[in-house]
Amino acid sequence: MPQFKAAAYIRLSYTNDRSTESDSVGNQRRIIEDFVARNPDISLVEEKVDDGYTGLLFDRPAYKEMMEDITAGKINCVIVKDLSRLGREYIETGRYLRRIFPAYGVRFISITDNIDTSREQNSDDLTISIRNIMNESYSRDISVKTRTALDVKRRNGDFVGAFTVYGYLKSEDSRNRLVPDPYAGRVVRDIFRMRLDGMSAAKIAGKLNSLGILSPLAYKKRCGLPHARNNYTDREDCRWSATTVLRILSDETYTGTLVQGKTGTPHYKIKEPELRPSSEWIRTADAHEALVSRQDFDLVQRIRQLDTRHAPGEETVYLFSGLLICGCCGGPMSRKTVRAGERAYVYYYCPTGKKRGCSHPVMLKETSLIECVTQTVKSYIANVSSLEALMRSTDAESIARAMTEEYAGHIEENERKLAQTLRYRANLYESLTEGIITKTEYANLKQLYSRQEEEIRTSIRLLNEKLDEVRENRDERNRWIRQFTDFTGMKTLDRKAVVQMIRSITVLGKTEIRISFAYEDEYRQALSLLEQARAAERKAG
Repeated sequence: MPQFKAAAYIRLSYTNDRSTESDSVGNQRRIIEDFVARNPDISLVEEKVDDGYTGLLFDRPAYKEMMEDITAGKINCVIVKDLSRLGREYIETGRYLRRIFPAYGVRFISITDNIDTSREQNSDDLTISIRNIMNESYSRDISVKTRTALDVKRRNGDFVGAFTVYGYLKSEDSRNRLVPDPYAGRVVRDIFRMRLDGMSAAKIAGKLNSLGILSPLAYKKRCGLPHARNNYTDREDCRWSATTVLRILSDETYTGTLVQGKTGTPHYKIKEPELRPSSEWIRTADAHEALVSRQDFDLVQRIRQLDTRHAPGEETVYLFSGLLICGCCGGPMSRKTVRAGERAYVYYYCPTGKKRGCSHPVMLKETSLIECVTQTVKSYIANVSSLEALMRSTDAESIARAMTEEYAGHIEENERKLAQTLRYRANLYESLTEGIITKTEYANLKQLYSRQEEEIRTSIRLLNEKLDEVRENRDERNRWIRQFTDFTGMKTLDRKAVVQMIRSITVLGKTEIRISFAYEDEYRQALSLLEQARAAERKAG
């Protein structure tokens, strides 16, 4: 009669698809079944399989089920093909072999390692310890090689994610390159268009659901595409939500820029990913076909920062929502409707009021505001158009040379600041040990300098990108001009035009406003570069 009720434990670290069983699993099963057939004192009562789980962690579903059966007394023997199937973490594997299994009277057998805890000659502690150390060393070595290989691929602009973002598919010619999904790509473009038209994320989600358009997860399930599993993704009623829409609207991938390495693990034994600082992200411009222009993407990010409360019964926001500022107290202005008989008059006013500290609150009629803003915007568009014409008539090489010198100067200044910040941070520990600063001051200053370092490195990276574009003659330095010239001939203002061209409107009085236009720095820079180029031309001539 068999004396041991055994569980065959099978594990494979990685598989492309957990829905199908890996060949290695079948191989382990055959080895264990053959072993049990040759040992009549063992009866195989169950099999536990963790297909696609690392051996560095013991938080595996099948393994936990097996431990529950051990504590319940259902099994008293565990059989694995080799010791690494049980685990690759030296300390935790040793704890199970030396303390937990013996405490429950469990016999452990590793077939290919010739380890059997019921036989003293085959369960030498030193042998087991050495094998555990070797298994962990192997796992660490594989982790380093894999991380390095993936990092190289990312820096080469290859896509290495397990799942593609909604709107893209992996190319049939190259699995490391993204191509637009004809159907989902159209949906993504529609989402950006609706947002530019003033619809909120919640309204967009509601419209998509009402049209019967499948959510990203439902679409991937329907098409049999790879997708995330567990938690929300297991729900059958996964519909469009405001969160899903916002995630799409904030994803830079749709501009053709591949952004990878956002998350990572600090150590090969830690599997829970953490968000990395943006300075460590790997960006590759023009890595794939864009679904949305950079101009529209940047405009959507701008819109997301504004107040987007909708008009009652309407799908879009008010014309000046989130843009009006009281010139006296600096607070946001509100919209108010005043009815006189059957007529309604709309005003903008400062809700702070004199009682709360605004010394000169203004109430401005909406029709007057629209008229004033419209005329001012038209004049500004005319100025931008004239500037564009002047730049076209000026030697492009002279402008590029002036831009190169300007960017190089900014980079040099930022590098000087970076060196200074790194030097200050390096001296912090010495100041702490000498008693010049306290531990609290040390921690605060270290955090401050680290934040400054990240900001400066980001600035240097962006400036270098602009400098490379100028040197390679592939920059679109006048791209911002189209933000205004696209509205040449405009007769009435709409929400898209207002948000695209205006940053804020400060109401100074009933007859005076100050408009802060988008790209004012670029406008001034263009004027400066134009003057430098013309001066160089006069000097050369």
